[in-house]
Amino acid sequence: MRVIVVGLGKIGTTIVGSLVSEGHDVVAVDRDAKAVAEITNEYDVMAVCGNGADVEPLVEAGVAKTELLIAVTESDEMNMLSCFMAKKLGARHTIARIRNPEYNDQSLVFMKQQLELSMAINPELLAAEELFKLLKFPSALKVETFSRRSYEMVEVRLKPDSALIGMSLKDIRQKYKAKFLVCVVQRGDDVFIPSGNFVLENGDKIGITSTPAEIHKLLRELGVLQKQARSVMILGGGRTTYYLAQLLTNSGNGVKIIESDRALCRELCDSLPKAVVIHGDGAHHDLLMEEGISAQDAFVSLTETDESNILLSIFASNQDIPKVIAQVDRDEMSVLAEKLGLDCTISPRKIIADILIRYARALENSLGSSKVETLYKLMDDKAEALEFVAGSEVPFLGVCLKDLAVKPQILIAGIIRDRKPIIPSGNDFIQEGDRVVVIAANQRLQDLAEIV
Repeated sequence: MRVIVVGLGKIGTTIVGSLVSEGHDVVAVDRDAKAVAEITNEYDVMAVCGNGADVEPLVEAGVAKTELLIAVTESDEMNMLSCFMAKKLGARHTIARIRNPEYNDQSLVFMKQQLELSMAINPELLAAEELFKLLKFPSALKVETFSRRSYEMVEVRLKPDSALIGMSLKDIRQKYKAKFLVCVVQRGDDVFIPSGNFVLENGDKIGITSTPAEIHKLLRELGVLQKQARSVMILGGGRTTYYLAQLLTNSGNGVKIIESDRALCRELCDSLPKAVVIHGDGAHHDLLMEEGISAQDAFVSLTETDESNILLSIFASNQDIPKVIAQVDRDEMSVLAEKLGLDCTISPRKIIADILIRYARALENSLGSSKVETLYKLMDDKAEALEFVAGSEVPFLGVCLKDLAVKPQILIAGIIRDRKPIIPSGNDFIQEGDRVVVIAANQRLQDLAEIV
């Protein structure tokens, strides 16, 4: 599928890489000649140097035969204009990055209608929502939701004192009363879709699917369920901090923000009256200690540099804070963070890339037997969790799962029928209209029918 990406900043470059890895025909557009040269050196893509809201560069990029245009420049208004122009020139679908908090929900709905936008994306808001989920459920390294939050998958790291170490999955299911499924395991660089005989080891990262209540029940039985974070210290005062603090304070949480820019501190004070905003350099450990870092339930580092976030999060971990999260965007730094003991990191760029990959696959599969509703990258991008809506053309409707020859490294991890989640067993089957959660390791699925 032909996709045009306008804007080659950090997020734009990540989107280009993700779309290329999916096999799409990508054209990149940016007015910076250096950025255009770098993207063509790194990826096998066509690139156009020019204004993405101007007719000539868009025509040169082939907008008339483009299925999807994604505008992610630094300017919201430029992104909207680029999408408007692309739509008028023949692009079938358009997505704009719109980040400014001044554009409220009502404004966005109006603009989407008037500009015929397929989607508006806000990386900072999406990152804040992801962080909010983790702070509500601090026992997890990652929380992914399906079917309007009625079904979840959480990632958990097994520590040396875990009761699950040395147990096979079938023994775990027999011992614990909660209804759940261990659907994927990462051990070192390897990822497995485990069978019942799979034995867990120290350090394994496991993915568990079930309803939120059943996952809480299991973690409570294991003695690893942590209470929700009630007091949160946030380092850095950018847009993600604003959105996260708003979510937290509206839920009754105590929030303390440390920011070195005095003008930004004033803005945060005005817009977040329930939060405590401190002007100071969070890189100074004395300041963090003075402001009571060791008494916090959670510490979130959201500065502009991965290195600072990692180092300050390590310091916070050494203060025995129950939940520490660092924003880390670069892949190589994520690997380093994990090696240094920081399991919980977040990347706005990856969140956006997942959303756009899901959208692109849904467009590709518009004539298929099932629609991709949700897509998440798991286990350092070595596995995927997908939610499909089963259409009437799915060839194995009504067939018991035990009679399906499912391909290796693929697992049906959940079925949601009439909003009621089902933990699949061999006697269960898929009906038309079911939402089906599938875990796939080291492969790419576009259609539910591809699992067999």
